[in-house]
Amino acid sequence: MQTSDLPDLAHTDTTPMHWLATATAMAAVIAAAGMLQPDAATASASTSHRTTAEHGTASAAAPDPARATFPLECGTVDTTVADQVPGDLDGDGRPETVAVVHCDAGSGTPPSGVYVLTQGSGAAPRVVATLVDPARRMSVDDLTVRDGIISATLLGYSSANVPRCCPDQQEKVTWQWRNGAFVRAGQSGANSI
Repeated sequence: MQTSDLPDLAHTDTTPMHWLATATAMAAVIAAAGMLQPDAATASASTSHRTTAEHGTASAAAPDPARATFPLECGTVDTTVADQVPGDLDGDGRPETVAVVHCDAGSGTPPSGVYVLTQGSGAAPRVVATLVDPARRMSVDDLTVRDGIISATLLGYSSANVPRCCPDQQEKVTWQWRNGAFVRAGQSGANSI
């Protein structure tokens, strides 16, 4: 065995006091790191839904459904935006927003409408298309926008005797902008769940 030329290092032996000092120092570092996190407004601004316009122009924000007026008759209650997905649906480089909206019924499953919103410069967002009319008494699930195609699952009821909490029909549908209108494609009929 070869001996070291260095003196014996007594401080390399660990004791409970060393572990306590290390744990205290680590807790201080973790607490300091937690205090240095960005606030919520800064963090969400960098992750907001944005898209880059064509030809190198500045990016445009997708229309905010909270600022839109929807063609829903809700009586004395407000509307609720249940889901929203931005995307460039018509290929012009500016994002639109697809919103699922229903009356704020408080309980049960109120029928939903699916609307496409666009926004002009400085104006409030406006509804330019109704993809699902609330009069159809459907609920909407799995809303996505990918490559300009809107996809959703429509949930409905086979009769008035089916409780409104528990839809028993479903249909997977898509819409795509073609020749100046949204064209719907989907299964030929509703399937029972």
